[in-house]
Amino acid sequence: MLVIDTTYSAKNFNERDGESVRQVIVHYTAAPFDSSLRTLTRGGVSAHYLLPDPDECSYRAAGYDELRVLHLVGEQHRAWHAGASQWAGRDNLNSRSIGIEVVNLARDDAGVFTFPAYGQEQVNVLIALVRDIQRRYPQIGPTDILGHSDVAYWRKSDPGPRLPWHQLFVNGVGAWFDEVTQAVYQRRFSMGLPPEVEIERAFQRYGYAPAKSHQAFNQRIRAFQMHFRPDDYRGQMDSETCAILYALNEKYSCAAE
Repeated sequence: MLVIDTTYSAKNFNERDGESVRQVIVHYTAAPFDSSLRTLTRGGVSAHYLLPDPDECSYRAAGYDELRVLHLVGEQHRAWHAGASQWAGRDNLNSRSIGIEVVNLARDDAGVFTFPAYGQEQVNVLIALVRDIQRRYPQIGPTDILGHSDVAYWRKSDPGPRLPWHQLFVNGVGAWFDEVTQAVYQRRFSMGLPPEVEIERAFQRYGYAPAKSHQAFNQRIRAFQMHFRPDDYRGQMDSETCAILYALNEKYSCAAE
């Protein structure tokens, strides 16, 4: 059940500069509810929505006995959540997107990441929230439901590999590949991967920003794997990852043409 709470408002937002909403970007907070709420309402960043963890102690201490989504910035305004980012050849994604922060205590200890699971109630409410947004903005397509790491792969890891993107897809949120098509490509690529320049074009065709170095190329692979192959996200291209990428392009790029 989707319950929207408008008790709190962020102070940092501005106008969309005439841009229409085209993407939904999902983040994790990497902090408990209380500090996340302070940061998003009083700090130098903001988001349209904050989705708490109902079992997290600071949320319960705030007096909540049910899971509510906190609406912090009106959708007509530009929240400050994406930062330096790019998708489908466009930057300035804050002007084109709705940002959702999900409370999750992920950690980055000098490059060693810990990604806790998302609770099922959180996932259910996230699905309901995004579907509600999609009803208002039919121009948001499946490939426009993204993680922060998809649009800023060179610097971000959220929402991490524990967000169940396939479950979201099954419930009408976001994109996923056709497994039969993926298997066909994987048999082909098991005999040899395409040249790197072709893989680069495939990533850009799907929507990812160009990789400006070998390190960036691998960071983008890692972000892609966290979204579509979360059991192994070492950032190394292999036949399975490449097949997923090509299967996604066959399903969605052709549909858009």
